[in-house]
Amino acid sequence: MNACFLTLVIKKTVSNVCALKIPRKYFCNESVKVAGSTVGDVSNETSTLPDSESLLVVSFQALDRLTELYMSLTFLIIGHLSSQAGLNNTELATISVANHKETPMLDNLLLLPQEHGKNQVINKTIPQYDIAIVGGGLVGMALACFLASMPMTKQLNVAIIDSNPALGSSLHIKKKNPPDPRVSTVTPASISFLQDAGAWKYVEQNRHAYFNIMQVWDYTGLGYARYNARDVNKDFLGCVAENKVLHNALLSCVKDSDFKTTIYPTKLSSMTVNSSSLSTVKETASKELPSAQGHGAKLQLSDGSSIYAKLVVGADGGKSHVRELMGIKTIGWNYSQNAIICTVEHTSENACAWQRFLPTGPIALLPMSGKFSNIVWTMSPAESNNRKSITEEEFLEDVNYALDYGYGPHPSSSLSGTRDMLSLFKMDATISTSEFFEIPPKVTRLASERMVFPLSLRHANSYASKRVVLIGDAAHTVHPLAGQGVNLGFGDAYYLSRIISEGITLGTDIGEINLLKKYEKERKAANIMMMAILDGFQKACSIDFGPFNLLRAAAFHGANYISPLKRSIISYASGEHKLPIFL
Repeated sequence: MNACFLTLVIKKTVSNVCALKIPRKYFCNESVKVAGSTVGDVSNETSTLPDSESLLVVSFQALDRLTELYMSLTFLIIGHLSSQAGLNNTELATISVANHKETPMLDNLLLLPQEHGKNQVINKTIPQYDIAIVGGGLVGMALACFLASMPMTKQLNVAIIDSNPALGSSLHIKKKNPPDPRVSTVTPASISFLQDAGAWKYVEQNRHAYFNIMQVWDYTGLGYARYNARDVNKDFLGCVAENKVLHNALLSCVKDSDFKTTIYPTKLSSMTVNSSSLSTVKETASKELPSAQGHGAKLQLSDGSSIYAKLVVGADGGKSHVRELMGIKTIGWNYSQNAIICTVEHTSENACAWQRFLPTGPIALLPMSGKFSNIVWTMSPAESNNRKSITEEEFLEDVNYALDYGYGPHPSSSLSGTRDMLSLFKMDATISTSEFFEIPPKVTRLASERMVFPLSLRHANSYASKRVVLIGDAAHTVHPLAGQGVNLGFGDAYYLSRIISEGITLGTDIGEINLLKKYEKERKAANIMMMAILDGFQKACSIDFGPFNLLRAAAFHGANYISPLKRSIISYASGEHKLPIFL
């Protein structure tokens, strides 16, 4: 077709159409398709426009901009001239899609021909993302934070799906209010991850408590161990922070960056995963609209909306809906135990982490800001229900009994016999070896409600499938006796962000199964090892049998006086990938 002739026709038509009075009912803001055409649907949300011999459909906003009207008329003329030339709907759709791609101003405009006597249908364009993170809790937000901080991933477009109102509000903590009982003990390795991402500075602006000493002992009084950060040349063993402080820090880090994130305050309803690769989808461009191409996974949300994503990350907790939708099985069991948590107050500041192993489970006293501490007490379901309902005075009495003289005597601080016995190893003693057993500070007031939750161990058989990957509790849940749950999740998020960055560097599809399996291989071994150690320790400390009690006491003494073993335990608990053994 002669280009000059087409230009003249368009210019003439512009002046003619501008004089027309087109009824407002013929205008819309949505993408348009012809019913019965071969163009792929991008949404199930449709409405019908009236019949017309030659219907011009443009966005209502375009009337105020002559440029958009000019481009709209271009499509109209192409459609008219193409019909004269005998082009069918499919051929014209290909032309329209190509022009749509090259014209950003027409994101909400797609003109397609209409056959006489048939209705037109409006289709909403579905948003497209590189990554959809289902679950905006600590681990999900940590992943977003890590992605925002890496050169190769900070240009990604990410959706976060979570109905938690905290994602849309700012945190305002009043120092006079006691800390929330939901806390996490963050290891030095996790702190390093968060520092590198720029999130830890936000934690330090709010309440938190570093600790450099930890004391662990057995209710029998036969053994104890003290750990000091100086044993491994560290400044601290960990930091206790409220979950809401950690979450706000991660959210603030993402918001203060240039990272493209969209938060959907809703829930995931269903998900369809397309296993086709991006290169395969590109070859079908003439058959599908751009919004339906190459995104692998379509997520239907509970508010009726939908999104596309190249990679879906399940960070939605132990009862993961993503894991369920993908049919990924888990192995594990429920412990016949509940944990009761609360915030308590002392007469003086507590700067040490304490843990005592009782016949029914461990009780931990974790330092928080000021004179506050956090209690995590494991017990049978019947006991937890009883202790949640008793009076504050009765509960405080039970807590002090469990942390002090209850169930058995204090361990002996005499080192002479043990030193003589272990002198054969000819090892330099650590700093904490010379530290005597101490009694924890007395609890004087209950500063929060008492919360109870059941304990279990679960592990997903697979962390990754095509375009879907699991992190955090969605992949594994552990006993809280060592406070490792959230740290395993932070490790998952950190290594996944590195794998995604590596894939982008190599030009690999980030939803490719081979790439995601590299993440699974890296994290599965580390998580299983930690889970096995925690589960074994939990079971060993729940046995009340004479000979076994002696063996447990020997283990405590070995952990306290054999320096290489002590250093290995501290390093492993701090997040370093070294097994807690020495050879």
